Amino acid sequence: MLDALVAALVVLLVVAGVVVILGPHNVIGRIASIRHPTRVPAVFQPRGPREVVPPALNPKTQRVVIAAARLSNWMRAHGHEDVAREIRNGAARMTGNEPAGLYALQTTLRRIRVVNITDSASQERLKSLVSELRTAVQDRFEQLELLPFRRT
Repeated sequence: MLDALVAALVVLLVVAGVVVILGPHNVIGRIASIRHPTRVPAVFQPRGPREVVPPALNPKTQRVVIAAARLSNWMRAHGHEDVAREIRNGAARMTGNEPAGLYALQTTLRRIRVVNITDSASQERLKSLVSELRTAVQDRFEQLELLPFRRT
């Protein structure tokens, strides 16, 4: 009980000291200027989704990733899920470990040679997408000077 009385007296003395320092006109003006907030503070509002910006990629790396995405989407649309998944995984690896991603894409490109499509228009589209990705991968290999590199 005595502790509570001493604490109240200390608080009263501190408030009285602040009032004396600021002066009565400043204290009254500041108390009058305090308004109640009209909206809920941002702490209680749900946050919107955060924008995650990937690190900037080299333009040739971007070219590889775009070509891989095109080929992966085409392969998935034509029922080759396993190859499409490998292409997507290789392209995703490039953001963390670019040489490993390039080697994975190169290995997957070797497997795609075996895929045969009966429709000639689809076969031509597949060949153009594969050659686009192969060229992009080779260009990036040469730029990074990852040796040894066999041209296929």
